[in-house]
Amino acid sequence: MDTLRDPFAPPLPVAEVVAGPQTLDVSALSEEVVKTGAFLDDVFAQVGRVVVGQREMVERVMIGLLTGGHCLIEGVPGLAKTLTVKTLAQTINASFQRIQFTPDLLPADITGTIIYNMHTGQFTQKRGPLFANLVLADEVNRAPAKVQSALLEAMQERQVTIGDTTHRLPDPFLVLATQNPIEQEGTFPLPEAQLDRFMLLIKVSYPSASDEREMLDLMSTLEVPVANECATIDQVRAARRIVQSIYIDDRVRDYIVHLVQATRRPRDYGLAELAPLIEYGASPRATLCLAAAARAHAFIRHRAYVTPDDIKALAMDVMRHRVCVTYEAEAEDVTSEDVVRRIFEYLPVP
Repeated sequence: MDTLRDPFAPPLPVAEVVAGPQTLDVSALSEEVVKTGAFLDDVFAQVGRVVVGQREMVERVMIGLLTGGHCLIEGVPGLAKTLTVKTLAQTINASFQRIQFTPDLLPADITGTIIYNMHTGQFTQKRGPLFANLVLADEVNRAPAKVQSALLEAMQERQVTIGDTTHRLPDPFLVLATQNPIEQEGTFPLPEAQLDRFMLLIKVSYPSASDEREMLDLMSTLEVPVANECATIDQVRAARRIVQSIYIDDRVRDYIVHLVQATRRPRDYGLAELAPLIEYGASPRATLCLAAAARAHAFIRHRAYVTPDDIKALAMDVMRHRVCVTYEAEAEDVTSEDVVRRIFEYLPVP
C-alpha cells in the first residue's frame, strides 16, 4: 500500500465526508451552485422536448461542456447522437459544426487552409469547421491517422495551426466524436493514446419501449418540436468556474486514487485474480478526469460537494477506454468494463 488512506479502513460518517476537516462555508457555496446552475434545468427541459429519453447521454455531454473534457459517443446508428449535440448547442446559443469523417478526408478539411486570391495576388487563410464551440466529429474512426492527429492537436492544445500561424479556438471548445461499434470495414481504430484524450466514453443503448412509443408520437406530428434558446455561453463559462470550486473531501480523493491504482496494481488491493487480465491500467489522466467529472455531476444536481455516488456514476465512462485487457481476458470474454466493475465491487466506499 502507499501513503494514502487505507481503503480497507472503516468507512467514515457521511457528515464528515461532506464537511471534511477543512474550513469551508458549504452553505454559501451551495447557494452559489444553485444560483449559477439554475439554467441547467431549463436546458435539460428544452433538450427533452426534442430528444426522447437518453437523459444519461445528455447529462454526460453537459459534464463535458462544464469541464472542458471531450467526449466519445459510441452507439449504433439512429440513437439521436447527432441530434442531441445539435439541440444542446441551440439551447445555449453556441456555434455548432458537424464534420462527417471519411477515408479521403484531409487535415486541411477540418483545420482550414491557405488560399491564393487571384484578384489581390495575396494568400488568405480560410478557417475550417473546428472553429466552433461544439464540434461533432461524426464517425471519427473513418478518418485516416493524419486527420485524427490534426484533431488531437485541437483537442489537447485548444489551438489550430494554419500555415505558419497558430489560432486559438473558441472558448468553450468541445469535441464530441461518435463511432459505430458494429461496423469495422473501412475504419481506422483510434489508438489507445488518442482514446486517453477523451474524458468520457459514453455508450448509448437502445431506448425503452415507452420512450420509443413517445418518440413515434412526437415525430408523427406536422410540427417537429424545436428547442428554444434558454441560456448563454456566458452562463456556461460562469458555471465552469463554480464547478472547479466544488468541494471534494480527502477521503473521496483517496477513493478516486485507489480506484485508478487498483487497475495498475490489483495484487496490492487483494485482486490478484485480475492481474493476468489487465495489460495496462488507467493513466493518471483518469484520476484527474474522474475528479473533474464528479464535480460537474454534483453541480448538475445542485450540490456543492462530491459524494462517492458521483464517482460510481461516472467511473465506467471515465475508465472503460483507459483500461486495456490482455489476450487472455479477450479469450475469456472479459472486457475492461468487467474489470472496472470488479474493482468497484471489492474496494470499500468511504
